[in-house]
Amino acid sequence: MVASGPAGGDAPRVRFAPSPTGFFHVGSARTALFNWLFAKRAGGTFVLRIEDTDEERNREEWIDGIVSAMSWLGMAPDEGPYRQSDRVGDHRAAADRLWAAGAVYACDCTRQAVEERIRGNEVPGYDGYCRDRGIEPGPGRALRFRVPDDGATVVHDLVRGQVAFPNAAIEDFVVMKSTGQPLFVLANVVDDMAMGITHVIRGEDLLPSTPKAILLWGALARSGGPAGLPAFAHLPMLVNEQRKKLSKRRDPVAVESYRDRGFLPEAFVNYLGLLGWSPPGGQEIVPLADMVRAFRLEDVNHAPAFFDVTKLTHMNGEYIRALPAEEFVARCAPWTTGPLAPWPADRFDEQVFLQVAPLVQERVSTLDEVPAMVDFLFLAEPLVDAAAWAAVGGDELAAGLLAAAVDIYQQVEWTAEALHQATLRLAESSGRKLGKAQVPIRVAVTGRRVGPPLFESMVALGRVAVLARLRAAQERLSSP
Repeated sequence: MVASGPAGGDAPRVRFAPSPTGFFHVGSARTALFNWLFAKRAGGTFVLRIEDTDEERNREEWIDGIVSAMSWLGMAPDEGPYRQSDRVGDHRAAADRLWAAGAVYACDCTRQAVEERIRGNEVPGYDGYCRDRGIEPGPGRALRFRVPDDGATVVHDLVRGQVAFPNAAIEDFVVMKSTGQPLFVLANVVDDMAMGITHVIRGEDLLPSTPKAILLWGALARSGGPAGLPAFAHLPMLVNEQRKKLSKRRDPVAVESYRDRGFLPEAFVNYLGLLGWSPPGGQEIVPLADMVRAFRLEDVNHAPAFFDVTKLTHMNGEYIRALPAEEFVARCAPWTTGPLAPWPADRFDEQVFLQVAPLVQERVSTLDEVPAMVDFLFLAEPLVDAAAWAAVGGDELAAGLLAAAVDIYQQVEWTAEALHQATLRLAESSGRKLGKAQVPIRVAVTGRRVGPPLFESMVALGRVAVLARLRAAQERLSSP
């Protein structure tokens, strides 16, 4: 029986090893976070290693995306990013050592030949056809690991406990393709040995490959490599509301998209940290420093974790509301002064935005919602929502209300309270409640039926602009 167990040493070394085959998946971000938390709590080292040996699927921009997203989340590595492709020579040298030790054998079977041979077998997987054929390595020949016929390989998992894999159920797996390219299981073990990795913390989808890694580690250790196995911790999978594994094709799983929508990195990290783990006391708003102090792999739950976008969005809104007004304004910059702003750069006035920022802050859950809340302040004319205008157009009293508002607002003191009282009197004189009387005024001034409080918005916009918009709306209603 071969078993894995915690590695020795004082300060742990962990690695996050993503494959750059697309955008940065939220599941990968959670894995990176748990590695980072574990390292920081123990005073260890967090290594970023890019598994880029699959040349056909990797792209340089995806590597840049991983690094950029991790930086946004505040998980900068202590070492790296290293590229696995830089160590291909070491992987091949390890395969040579395995060959010399008799731990691997050459196989010239094609995939089609294997599938035809094993069709109908009770035990799936490669049947060991080439194990004793004595074939020499060469072009077109893969190298397969000689798995023991009996016994079991046991994974000591810090999340799942002891997990035993009967060796008879593990096929003689390929460590080197017929093209000479090392497979990831060999490359990972060689790199983990070279980098002194003490704990392998990764998703549970990789648990079935762990006994192969343990067998390889033992064989390499016997041929001159370090003997101590790392400890393993396999994290629960993330699922959607149907409790299905998150899918790139079906679910919103790109970290970059949440960044671009205006989620705050501290809120996103907080939410990721609660996917499969919770701090003592069960609180949900957990500052990162508290998370570092409390995090333990042994407290990670092995049940699937529901990635709830609604809950994440709610948490992000709480973080937004906790920001000081000046910081909120600064965080909004990409949507107010940057390329995402829907108005000309020279029309934005930060002092005007500061007047309504606390009001907007209470009403948005993501920063990309801000422009629609305040665009009426920085556009020459408001963007009028068609449905909102249709409601005003169907109101027989709307034109009269707007005309009366113009008369009143020309003379009233230009404060939110004075505007509120004046509009209240206008509503009473028209036999309406304040809320209903405000609708045509709000649509005329802001273009929408919802937004920040109307009277504070009017103060920020200014008397001249408000009166001009009220008159324009009145004329539009009066036009045939």
